[in-house]
Amino acid sequence: MELMRWTPRGNFMSLRDRFSNLFDDFLFPVLGTGETVSLWNWNPVVDIFEKDDTIVIKAELPGVDKKDIQIDIKENILTLRGERATDNEIKEDNYYRRERTCGKFERLFTLPDHIDAEKITAEFKDGVLRIGIPKPEETKPRKIDVH
Repeated sequence: MELMRWTPRGNFMSLRDRFSNLFDDFLFPVLGTGETVSLWNWNPVVDIFEKDDTIVIKAELPGVDKKDIQIDIKENILTLRGERATDNEIKEDNYYRRERTCGKFERLFTLPDHIDAEKITAEFKDGVLRIGIPKPEETKPRKIDVH
């Protein structure tokens, strides 16, 4: 007989996840029969961090062609859109399992005030999009000498 350590917190988290999935499945039913097929298309994962005087957004976009990526800025909202094309080389009947999703995606990011949109850069390499957003110059109080 094998002894197993009981971890009540681990079991609790599992139970909480089950309840969460129960409500998600009820409110947002899954389309299709695959385990990972959802109501919405995929959304790329992103990291957002500061480096020197720049805010950087790194998005993983594996399988996305550079020409299918669109970045727009309007009223301090940066919108990242694109599409990962479906793999038409293999017929649907020949799949044993299909977990990679394809289709359109859209992510929105609220930028700080006073961003100069003309200075934003974007670089796409090896399936990773890197957007560089220069931090706005802080308005410094001006000292006025009294004569």
